[in-house]
Amino acid sequence: MRDDGAIMADIVLVNPRFEVSYWGLEYALPLLGKKCNLPTACLPLLAAVTSAGHSVTIVDENVEPLDYDRLARADIVGLTGMIVQRHRMREILRELKARGVFTVVGGPWVSVQEDYFDGLPDVIFVGEAETTWPQFLDEWSHGRHRQRYEQREPTDMTRVPVPRYDLLKIKDYLFGSIQFSRGCPFQCEFCDIILIFGRRPRLKTSAQVIAELEAMRKQHMHIAFVVDDNLIGNKVAVKRLLRDLAAWQAAEGYPFMFFTEASLNLAEDDELMQLMDAANIVTVFIGIESPNEESLRETKKYQNVRKGGTIVDRVRTVQDSGIEVWCGMIVGFDHDDTRIFKAQRELVRQTDIMHAMVGMLAAIPKTPLHTRLKNEGRLDLDDEQTYGTNVIPLGMTRDELRDGYIELMRDLYDPDFYFERLENLYLERRFDWARTRNAYWRRHPWKKFTSQSIDALRAAGLLLRLMRTIPDPRLRRIYRRRMTTMLRRRPDPNLLFICVIKCAMHYHHYTMSRQMAEQRRLVNTF
Repeated sequence: MRDDGAIMADIVLVNPRFEVSYWGLEYALPLLGKKCNLPTACLPLLAAVTSAGHSVTIVDENVEPLDYDRLARADIVGLTGMIVQRHRMREILRELKARGVFTVVGGPWVSVQEDYFDGLPDVIFVGEAETTWPQFLDEWSHGRHRQRYEQREPTDMTRVPVPRYDLLKIKDYLFGSIQFSRGCPFQCEFCDIILIFGRRPRLKTSAQVIAELEAMRKQHMHIAFVVDDNLIGNKVAVKRLLRDLAAWQAAEGYPFMFFTEASLNLAEDDELMQLMDAANIVTVFIGIESPNEESLRETKKYQNVRKGGTIVDRVRTVQDSGIEVWCGMIVGFDHDDTRIFKAQRELVRQTDIMHAMVGMLAAIPKTPLHTRLKNEGRLDLDDEQTYGTNVIPLGMTRDELRDGYIELMRDLYDPDFYFERLENLYLERRFDWARTRNAYWRRHPWKKFTSQSIDALRAAGLLLRLMRTIPDPRLRRIYRRRMTTMLRRRPDPNLLFICVIKCAMHYHHYTMSRQMAEQRRLVNTF
């Protein structure tokens, strides 16, 4: 208790377990010696804005089981969660309510479906919470609080503190997470990002980002996913940040490797691609969605509609700048018929994209798509588990959408097709992974030797683990053969390490797609 009579709380913040997903890499993680791909970015930040005097513990169910007896002893248990976590969130909340635990809920799902947890949490937070969370704690400490909090103004990103990375079990994660900005200027009909973060991108300062990287480096994390939904939403501001980040990377010997998300109009800005490459951003996830331009216009994805070049041309432009492209694709738009599955496969083939996250169109509450389909009587919540989406498609039957989606996933992660794309990109096109860092190494041969020696050992160790662990002898033979091809044609230890990582990722995608096909167990946002 403070001098003013305020009560200090024992707070536990929980990230619920995810279902198996494209992003989760659940089948690959044991091969890589990890338990989760990355930590949720919001909980370490929420801990950092927690008022002094309160104690905070972060529990990620993806790396450790929940101890309900420990949760029951806490004064406040907070849960966050995305759409794919909503069922698990409800299970946890029911157990905590039965134990009489005071619970609060925030995050993307409750922000778009406020009544989903009705009667379970004591308090909900809608949207951002950098100001409402401290407000709630102050009110709770003085014996009064509301049941619902929503910020009046967007968070000022230039005032956000360094997240409490020290509260995470960093060794259990494949890579870290960091946020540069929030918001996206576009208006895609299906997207909930602009509902939560708005259409005016807000950025942190260069000093903030570098301070966060230094804090992450203290935890021995050197690969980070920049979780911005669109890093380049404000091109002018992000270019300033990237220049400073590139200078810091060069001065420090490139301690970090980054992955991020950006819109396809990245391909129209040579300077921006050069700056991302200079900052050692090696991979970008792009929402391509569809090769069908009518579907793109339908969903207001105008930034992807042809502007002097095809989608394939633009993806290859990004790849030629030294940045590997992963992508998101959607099937089931109103302008899609059964031909869309073949068209999506052909797009992936022409672009040599190895990692394509495909989903059936789903309508998230509060989005324009949800409103439109509800008015048209084309939402079905009762059979969403059977069909993997709440959308009733227009150009095909629900069975055709589901079955076409499953077969597309099988095709994309067929081993021959997957490694054909990998070898086209890395061997035929001679893709130069992390080329700015590679140029630095050429000027510092000892650092190059050290790094390549470590990567050679990692590649050998990981390949041995794959050979001992993967039960399918056919897959083991394929991986050995593909690694041998890479070793013969590009005997670079860094590329060999990348290739064996690609083998582990393929195992996840392959296993997931085969389970969907055999069990009709769908993996989608709904």
